[in-house]
Amino acid sequence: MRQITVTEHLLVHQKASSMATGRFTRLLNELILAAKIISREVNKAGLVNILGITGQTNVQGEEVQKLDELANSILIYRMQRAGFLCAMASEENADIIEIPSKFTQGDYILLFDPLDGSTNIDVNVSIGTIFSIFRRTRKDGPVYMEEVLQKGENQVAAGYFIYGSSTMMVYTTGTGVHGFTLDPSVGEFLLSHPNIKIPEQGKVYSVNESYWDYWDEPTRKCVSCFKSSQNSRGKPYSLRYIGSLVSDFHRNLLSGGVFMYPKDNRDPKKTTGKLRLMCEANPLSYVVEQAGGAASDGEKRILEIDPHELHQRVPLFIGSRDDVEQAVAFFKGQDA
Repeated sequence: MRQITVTEHLLVHQKASSMATGRFTRLLNELILAAKIISREVNKAGLVNILGITGQTNVQGEEVQKLDELANSILIYRMQRAGFLCAMASEENADIIEIPSKFTQGDYILLFDPLDGSTNIDVNVSIGTIFSIFRRTRKDGPVYMEEVLQKGENQVAAGYFIYGSSTMMVYTTGTGVHGFTLDPSVGEFLLSHPNIKIPEQGKVYSVNESYWDYWDEPTRKCVSCFKSSQNSRGKPYSLRYIGSLVSDFHRNLLSGGVFMYPKDNRDPKKTTGKLRLMCEANPLSYVVEQAGGAASDGEKRILEIDPHELHQRVPLFIGSRDDVEQAVAFFKGQDA
């Protein structure tokens, strides 16, 4: 059977889209190479001294894992030199990452979470890299923050790499969602999940219920609905929670279900939620909508949110369309 590589797939879709360019395809190829390097490092993490924490904290005030730092540096090093970007932004960096003047400048902006689920690194749970690509709104000159802070619906591509029992890439350029699995024997991502469609309704809800005491009443009613037989299925959903966003999302994308990370009152600095709009919620929301699903902050479609800061946090309800609508009903004062 003939195997289609991710590069072949990109080139075919480039020909079919008037918006696609050879530069954009080469940009994605550079990103893919960076992910292959990260995958290699993740796979040998237990054999070399790159497990555990660095002793530092990131801009979010969280402890930095050694692999987090390594993945971040790999992405920045490779993508600065790619010649197709004018700026980047990372979950690990406080400000915009500029492209040094000695390198060729492009007209794309890359945002990423270098290693999502990093607290699970040391126990060998699946983790991943989430990415989002925008086209800059000015023709040249320095990149201003407002060019980075675009609504999610303006993304030209988004996706993630997941490092688990196999390494996969899932991405969309606005014309469907496709998944590729890395064949380590040839070093290529091969098409394994063409045209992914999320079921309209799932059987799984994913949420950290240990935060129950910190939730507001609509959130508690929402979760209670999924746990009971008083929902649209007429029977309880199964709880599946890994604690690695990209892993929980990936499972639900393929099998159906809803992932929820509502706001809570545990930390007065994070009253609007924990997940980042620009490098987590936006790219995954773009993917799930292209697969037929939905994503909301409980009141508004994620992709319609107008960002006001680089590390803005939002509540997130994402997954099968019927399940997300059922969840959001509680926050709109409706009966599910």
